Amino acid sequence: MEKVISIAGSDSTGGAGIEADLKTFQEYGVFGFATIASIVTMDPQAGWSHEVTAMEPALVEKQLISAFAGDPMDALKTGMLGNEDNIVQAAKMIQQQQVKNVVIDPVIACKGTAEILQPKSVDAIITHLLPLADVVTPNLVEAGILSGLGDLTSVEAMKQAAEKIHQLGAKYVVIKGGHRLPGAKAIDLVYDGESFLLLESEKIATDFNHGAGCTFSAAIAAGLAKGKPVVESVRLAKAFVTAAIKEGVVINPYVGHVWHGAYTHAQSRMNEEAPQ
Repeated sequence: MEKVISIAGSDSTGGAGIEADLKTFQEYGVFGFATIASIVTMDPQAGWSHEVTAMEPALVEKQLISAFAGDPMDALKTGMLGNEDNIVQAAKMIQQQQVKNVVIDPVIACKGTAEILQPKSVDAIITHLLPLADVVTPNLVEAGILSGLGDLTSVEAMKQAAEKIHQLGAKYVVIKGGHRLPGAKAIDLVYDGESFLLLESEKIATDFNHGAGCTFSAAIAAGLAKGKPVVESVRLAKAFVTAAIKEGVVINPYVGHVWHGAYTHAQSRMNEEAPQ
């Protein structure tokens, strides 16, 4: 069985971060490992405000050593790493283990927040992680920051940002248009340094999309681990996330999550009684 590790933040509501990644890995039929680099908490008494607590780099390192004690990983993805030191720890392990199929989700902000990673952390992602990335998956805000182009409001602007991010070292750049890009379609852009590919799907009018970005990058990593080419992995990940958004779940008065089992109809698996 293929092995995939996520180095990311923990979301106690179960929709994003490590929790989303492990659910996605399970649905893809790969074995998931996890290193928690930060913990994200939300305060219902303060309008669901977010707080990120980074794990100590030494503890991140211990987790990584534990996870990598066995056979090589078939893929790796990163998410919210919390600070510059944890970014360096992740990059160090990727290089030491010569990990293949590295997917970098350059998480810079949570939904509903301003930029919550310090500028040094953004610089560290650019310096230490992008040169190691087989695939990087920024959303429009993140792509604007990483490319230095600011707000991206068109496909042409996405293409310009993809070119600049590719120059930073990532082999494939996948920019997620999401709900922020104007128009009736949800458009993602794939760039390999030579050509652009646009992937379109229906834009689903829903607020129950928490965790969509984490799920998307985790699905790409799982697809790569199973031996699928990059573009095929991205196409399948988009279908997986689209189904997850369509069947989003109300969690509490503040947020709704994507349903990671939608694509595989996981809710119907255990309906029959187990054999006696």
